[in-house]
Parts: sequence; structure tokens; C-alpha cells
Amino acid sequence: MKIGLFFGSFNPIHVGHLIIADTMATDTDLDRVWFIVSPQNPFKKNNSLLHEFDRYTMVERAIADNYRLKVSDIEFTLPKPSYTIDTLTVLSDKYPEHEFVLIMGEDNLVQFENWKNYQKILEFFTIYVYPRPNTPAHQFHDHPKVRFIQAPLLDISATYIRKRIQTHQEIKYLVTEPVEALIRLKKYYQ
Repeated sequence: MKIGLFFGSFNPIHVGHLIIADTMATDTDLDRVWFIVSPQNPFKKNNSLLHEFDRYTMVERAIADNYRLKVSDIEFTLPKPSYTIDTLTVLSDKYPEHEFVLIMGEDNLVQFENWKNYQKILEFFTIYVYPRPNTPAHQFHDHPKVRFIQAPLLDISATYIRKRIQTHQEIKYLVTEPVEALIRLKKYYQ
């Protein structure tokens, strides 16, 4: 099976994430997309980061009705901060029957050379890239292991959603109803 790996904090997961994941699962040769909930991104120091189990539960609820999407807690047991190359190695060892593809936004591709062992990622894995607004030129545009996927240009951020929650504004249509219900029930981000 060909599995797309969509890494992120998902703090919270929002409709932008879901549209990208569903586009990758339906408009490409991927069989499934796994959301890899990252306990700690080495490039982000975020004091508003919910506990990884809470973020995992939100992703689980958001994708419950889509068999092509799955959530993984693989990084919860790995050393922190999480490095993509380490997670890819563990997943490849654990699931040798699967072919893994990395999914990322073009804004992350611009910074890709700063990632730990990025050359090894490009050597052993393909990257499916979705467009992001206002992305500057980068060296990976014509790389043979980088494939650009047509997907909606969405400029929705988890930061924006958290700020709306903190100022008691609506988040309807920015997150799914089950995620919004969980955020309200647990009083996340207030």
C-alpha cells in the first residue's frame, strides 16, 4: 500500500488540513493518508501546544468518517523533538509492506535543507507538495523526488483559530463539528 504521511502539530486540526489530506488521498496514487501527530516540532517553540493525546483525539474525531485517513501516534514514543527522518526510518522498519510518501506544504519545502538528514529523505522517499500562498522560489522545484500536487490554496492557520477561541469568536466551518464540540467541552485554548 502507498501511504502519504502528513506530519504536523494539528493544534487544532482544521478544514485546511482535511482538504489537503483528502485531496492527496483521492487525487493521487496514494491509497491512504496518515496524520502523524508531532509531540514537538524542532522548529516551533509553542507554549499554546495542547498535550499530544488531546491533539491526537481531535484528529481522530475529525477523520472518523473517512476510511482513507488514519491518525498515528508513532512519534509519541520517539525521542523529542521529533525529526522526520527518524520517524520515516521507524515506520519503514515497522511496516515494510508499505511505501511511504512525505506530504508537505511548499512553504516547508523552502526550508527543507534545514531539516535533519534531508538528503537521506530525498534519497529514499518521494515528497508530494501542496501549494501555499506567497511561497518564494526554492532549489527543490525541479527535483526528481519532489512532486507538486494541485490542491486548493488555503490560508487557514491553527494560530488564527486559537486566537478566535481566545477572543470568544466563532470557529464554525474552520474545524469540523466534532472537533469544535471537543474544543468547547474541554475548554481548549482559552
